[in-house]
Amino acid sequence: MSDSWAVDVEDVSKNFGDVKALDGVTLRVRQGEIYGLLGPNGSGKTTLIRMFVGLVAPNAGTVTVLGQRMPNVAMLSHVGYMTQAAALYPGLSVEENVRFFAAINGTEGGVKAALEFVKLYDRRASVVSTLSGGMRQRLSLACALVHKPQLLLLDEPTVGVDPQLRVELWDGFKEMADAGTTIIVSSHVMDEAERCQRLGLILFGKLLTEGTPGEIRSRAGRPTLEEAFLSLSQSRA
Repeated sequence: MSDSWAVDVEDVSKNFGDVKALDGVTLRVRQGEIYGLLGPNGSGKTTLIRMFVGLVAPNAGTVTVLGQRMPNVAMLSHVGYMTQAAALYPGLSVEENVRFFAAINGTEGGVKAALEFVKLYDRRASVVSTLSGGMRQRLSLACALVHKPQLLLLDEPTVGVDPQLRVELWDGFKEMADAGTTIIVSSHVMDEAERCQRLGLILFGKLLTEGTPGEIRSRAGRPTLEEAFLSLSQSRA
């Protein structure tokens, strides 16, 4: 693997029974890059992300993360993963949740900074069960990044988050990437996709195309990303 690749996926396939979730996917993500995965529900995005954190092993092909073949338990402290379904402890406070995730990843610091990043420091004593869905989403993000991972995996990170905070979070992601953190994000929001340095479109478990937002719009001959992905999806379906 080249030293410049944080993630290197080679001809990966994954079946769940008779369902082929991924079919010969090859892609690479550079260190310090924000890479977006786009595709409809059931396209294989979440399965691929779960491979990056070692929760799913491929049936064929290889997944290498930060120079290590996955799955590899030793890599967990170097990867942050925010799932679609918030993995929180509802009976604990906001701060207690973040401290727990910091501890299991081998760090005690960063709790205040993580809560400030998601604008929840003032709610640090609140019990999670009393939070709104959007606040729980923000707390999940704080838990994923508290240990300052080298690779941050975000599966639909801004669902339920108000528009102003969504912009602020993406500004923060850009700062993290500029500082060397690699970020892979799945999203259905096209203005978020425009903020990724490169994008990959996944449909029926296959990587249909990838490139910068501008390259993909040009390739499809469409003025917007939404129209470009619709056109490319329809032509390859």
